[in-house]
Amino acid sequence: MSASTSHITSSTSPVVSAKGLRKVFGTLTVVDDIDFTIPRGKCFGFLGPNGAGKTTTLRMLLGLSPMTAGELTIFGQPVSPKTRERMGVVPQLDNLDPDFSVIENLELYASYFRIPRVEASVRIERLLRFTALSEKRYAKTETLSGGMKRRLTIARALINEPELVVLDEPTTGLDPQVRHAIWSRLNDLRAQGTTLILTTHYMEEAERLCDELVIMDHGRILDHGTPRALIKRHVEAEVIEIRSETAKGLVLEDLPECRVEDLGTSLYCYTHHAAPLIQHLQDSPGVVFMHRPAGLEDVFLTLTGRELRD
Repeated sequence: MSASTSHITSSTSPVVSAKGLRKVFGTLTVVDDIDFTIPRGKCFGFLGPNGAGKTTTLRMLLGLSPMTAGELTIFGQPVSPKTRERMGVVPQLDNLDPDFSVIENLELYASYFRIPRVEASVRIERLLRFTALSEKRYAKTETLSGGMKRRLTIARALINEPELVVLDEPTTGLDPQVRHAIWSRLNDLRAQGTTLILTTHYMEEAERLCDELVIMDHGRILDHGTPRALIKRHVEAEVIEIRSETAKGLVLEDLPECRVEDLGTSLYCYTHHAAPLIQHLQDSPGVVFMHRPAGLEDVFLTLTGRELRD
């Protein structure tokens, strides 16, 4: 699954570069003058609530939606069919042909890239092993489980040996076992030097996979960096969640360096020194709480808010 050497450019130049990228639909600004660069061989994430502009940004990267303004280059070139040939795409929803078998779906997609039949056969066998689908090669896709369909969609995206793979919520709706299996495959791709772009609503997925990410809302980039840097920048190191009715009536004001968010049925206590609070809670009869390190979800909620989105 290594990238084709005929297309490799400078290893130090970014795979994607955007400056002042903007997309307007009528009077609605969906992507609002954003800047970012995506390094080669890294996994770069776009996080944000529904309507933040993530999918529209990806559509511009793929050449599916023209940008209103700004500069956007892929592999150092303007977006074009030529750049698209060097990319693979895993869409939000599987769009496999239900009348075809697993291997026929891959053969058909290989033909779109004009890959010779013998070479396509070699690649397909390798991809079937990579996605653990060898035993399902002749199964119709409509008989596959959701996890198998997702793995087949990933295999299909890799048939042209892309240098850049775009994954739009690749594990949404899958059970934990399948999700971990897909994470393993994506980490293998990254280790081989493939650049990945990821959108996801699973914060654990972003923390595990992304070398860098941006958090978007209302078409703008709120912040960017590594998961670790974002966590350190925006939230305290530890979180204590005090749940349900046990959160009522607790006296927390005297505890040192504890920032409290009251969500009605629960309290979220953010602190760099959890021990005094834990002791206080342990001495409070009937209190139910959970102590954990701060994570990317805490950053996400801090920057974008906790209110529900349509």
